[in-house]
Amino acid sequence: MFENCVADTGYSSGENYAYLEQQGLKSFIPPHGTYKGGPDGFIYNEGEDHYLCPQGKVIPFTKEFLDSRTKTRKKEYRARKHVCVGCPVREKCLGKSAQEKKFSVTYYRAEYERNIARVNSPQGRYMKGKRQSTVEPVFGTLTQFMGLRKINTIGIEQANKVMHLSAIAYNLKKYLKFTLKRSKSGAGMLALAVLLKSAVQFLLGASVKHRKSAFHFRTDKKKASYRSLHSSVL
Repeated sequence: MFENCVADTGYSSGENYAYLEQQGLKSFIPPHGTYKGGPDGFIYNEGEDHYLCPQGKVIPFTKEFLDSRTKTRKKEYRARKHVCVGCPVREKCLGKSAQEKKFSVTYYRAEYERNIARVNSPQGRYMKGKRQSTVEPVFGTLTQFMGLRKINTIGIEQANKVMHLSAIAYNLKKYLKFTLKRSKSGAGMLALAVLLKSAVQFLLGASVKHRKSAFHFRTDKKKASYRSLHSSVL
């Protein structure tokens, strides 16, 4: 049973973090560099669901909304006008035109923070090393050197076949390099021949048998023609 999910930043989103937690999986996915848990210097109070500004003023939660640009769920926090009146850093915090402090934070802030804590833990650093040394080199080789930048099939089942065939080709390539490092006793080449035969039979299946039967049929036909020609000459 799987317990962990490891991926790169391209899969980072609050929705993904929340879904994995619902499935009982621990995510180790680095967040986007644009993620912010709130304005700099503001402290979040999870129990009361509000922020404290550097001057100690409360910025309460006001509403939840869907961002029209990113189509993601967010939460808005806004302070009333009188809260910021007389603040010594008012102009620096609000700017010249704003009358009140207002900002938005992702709805999945808690999921982000839990994921970030896992990523920065010793286990998270171990997971990152495993991902960079095992998964990423394989996909890099397939996409950059073996023509798998795009899968031109329809449906998950067909795409799954493409990935299996690509994995077989990749493993054969790795095995060929491995055999060069072994002794020249012939044992390595024998194992390679067996592996190649098994792979070909798996890939071609019935088509191999069909070609063999067609070959025997053509051979028998040639033999019959030869016997007929030989009889006529005699």
